[in-house]
Amino acid sequence: MKGFRKYVNIASILFLFMLGVLTGCGQTNQEVKEEKKESQQAAEEKTSSFPVTIKDDTGKEITIEKKPEKVVSLLPSSTEILFALGLDKEIVGVSDYDNYPKQALQKEKVGAQDLNVEKILALQPDVAFLDEYHATNASDTIKQFESAGIKVVIVGSKSSFDQVYETIDMLAKATGTTEKAEEIIAGMKKKVEDIKKKAQNVTERKRVWVEVSPQPDIFTTGKGTFMQEMLDMIGAENVAADQQGWVKMDEEEIVKRNPEVIITTYGYYVDHPKEQVLNRAGWKEVEAVKNGQVFDVNSDMVTRPGPRLVDGVEELGKFIYPDIFK
Repeated sequence: MKGFRKYVNIASILFLFMLGVLTGCGQTNQEVKEEKKESQQAAEEKTSSFPVTIKDDTGKEITIEKKPEKVVSLLPSSTEILFALGLDKEIVGVSDYDNYPKQALQKEKVGAQDLNVEKILALQPDVAFLDEYHATNASDTIKQFESAGIKVVIVGSKSSFDQVYETIDMLAKATGTTEKAEEIIAGMKKKVEDIKKKAQNVTERKRVWVEVSPQPDIFTTGKGTFMQEMLDMIGAENVAADQQGWVKMDEEEIVKRNPEVIITTYGYYVDHPKEQVLNRAGWKEVEAVKNGQVFDVNSDMVTRPGPRLVDGVEELGKFIYPDIFK
């Protein structure tokens, strides 16, 4: 009998001990869940604090009362940024020329410079991201959108990486995705720094000619453009660095500058751009032509002011300094 009582007492103590442990664990898990929930809520508040007032690229202040549920974008670069910010579900309309990412191809096309006003109004977006052309040439349409309760944000042209970072930040504030924007910008800056470190291994700068349109009207890119900044990053010399912006140049002058590498950016609409350059009359003595150093890069990656610009820099590096940018 005593043995039985002893067994019951031990069993009771063990039961109470295990109950305490399980109860304690349950409280701990609950506390962890609550802390996690509070952390998530804090993050949401950080990225989605509305109303918010932003200043667009015309200098106009726009107050957005709540996180947009639907947006349209009439500029390919803005569309790329919005997708990068994780707004696939919110994007209901894009420009006729939007081709990246692939999800953009599935979205409703709502025009380009000429806006499809009826379609945009039918989509009932909370925010419409338009460009400078619309601000100048479609003021009546913009008023119509605003009267319908659509917030219009004008995104201007960009010519530097810093300006792209500012655009990403502006679009993020307008859509409640600032935390994601910080991540994107930090990632871009990290890649740029990595590229610059590799470029320190360049011992002899190569002379590069960048061609943004083919014969008969050959245009290049000089100072104040992404391409100039990109070539500087990888340690290359732009033979048109004495020019400003996008300029047309005479073929005789181009040949005199004798580039070691030629980069074209129009392969998306011109067949065999490399062969066209290599077979030009009067270009046979150009060093790049003699050595077959002619390459076509994806135009969108080197001219479209969005997150892929850093990938464009890497592509240029691989073509111009393949031993360094492997």
